[in-house]
Amino acid sequence: MQIQGCDFPVKKKIKITSKIGINRQGYCVNRAEKKRIAERDRQKKKNGEIQKNMRIENRTPRQDGFHMPGEFEPQDGVLLIWPKRPGSWPYEAKEARKVFAQIANKLAETETVYMLTEPETEVSARELLDENVKILTIRTDDAWARDVGPTFVTNGREVRGVNWTFNAWGGTFDGLYQDWEQDDKVAEEFCSQTGYDYYDAAPFVLEGGSIHSDGQGTVIVTEACLLSGGRNPELSKGQIEEQLKEYLGAEKVIWLPHGIYQDETNEHVDNVCAFVRPAEVVLAWTEDETDPQYALSAEDLAVLEHETDAKGRRFTVHKMRIPKEPVCITEKELAGYVFEDGEDMREAGERLAASYVNFYIGNQAVLVPQFGDEHDTLAVELLQKLFPEREIVPVFAREIIIGGGNIHCITQQIPAKRM
Repeated sequence: MQIQGCDFPVKKKIKITSKIGINRQGYCVNRAEKKRIAERDRQKKKNGEIQKNMRIENRTPRQDGFHMPGEFEPQDGVLLIWPKRPGSWPYEAKEARKVFAQIANKLAETETVYMLTEPETEVSARELLDENVKILTIRTDDAWARDVGPTFVTNGREVRGVNWTFNAWGGTFDGLYQDWEQDDKVAEEFCSQTGYDYYDAAPFVLEGGSIHSDGQGTVIVTEACLLSGGRNPELSKGQIEEQLKEYLGAEKVIWLPHGIYQDETNEHVDNVCAFVRPAEVVLAWTEDETDPQYALSAEDLAVLEHETDAKGRRFTVHKMRIPKEPVCITEKELAGYVFEDGEDMREAGERLAASYVNFYIGNQAVLVPQFGDEHDTLAVELLQKLFPEREIVPVFAREIIIGGGNIHCITQQIPAKRM
């Protein structure tokens, strides 16, 4: 079977059957620079800039009256990770870093932006980031802050984090790389450095991109992702739903069947459907019945048209067109990747899961991906209609989609302490 618009067969995730030695690409870093960064972090701890936090055990957010707010609600900040992984970001991530910086600098105009770097990447980050972007030294395996960072919950006065288990979107069953230990520590380390108490949901496996909340008790997910064999295969659908309710403070979970075609995360919800306000969503859509996405989105629409949210309200669904032309990996882009042993590899002509639904809602702006497609303007116009009080910021995001995700995937919001 050929993928429409791309000269490449249908891609399936590779099952990783064992962990093997990994030869990571080395990065040269000046010893004096390492020493300077270490001394800076020691001084921060001494001055109380790195705050104490508490891991909350034997309790859940729902038990304590906390819930996950909507992304459209007020925020104190946002978390991103500086890209470096050569198997995700071609040509040493040089072009990707420019787009990450564009996004971070824009959001920093109205909220605190935290950028996670490592000693060997901090200098390159500081060269492109505005001075008001806060840099934290936390080691990671890749740059998907939405999935590895903490999910934040609030009771209207206080904000706490939730630490999920991360296993690279499928672990040894069908994960995308074999060594995810550093990514799995990001949520705890971020909360530690910024002073947020956090709940530990381990060993429950979840990524932030697989959930969307309306802030009023309703959470949307996809069956394709949450019921995949590489996450929580020992749990039933009902048991997974109970975990979501406990740790997100939710009352109702809406299960959409599918995400975006060829989405290597097992079809995260944040690429196909998103809340713009309670009881109102955008849904990725195509009118082309020959496109594989048509049937997937049609099944999702059928669920939304027959469901109600936690308050008993019917959903208003706005159809957001996917790019008219499939977005595919080029030979030139492929030549820039350096893949590790056991890492999911790309191929020229591979259709990517490009979707305008992968936008990010900031305090005063909505950042929406653009692909150089004639449907780009339709996405901007729809979001301007839905968010008349916010600036709609188009971001040419090809350098992110070739990494495997988009703007929403690289950002993780931190809600305001007082909603």
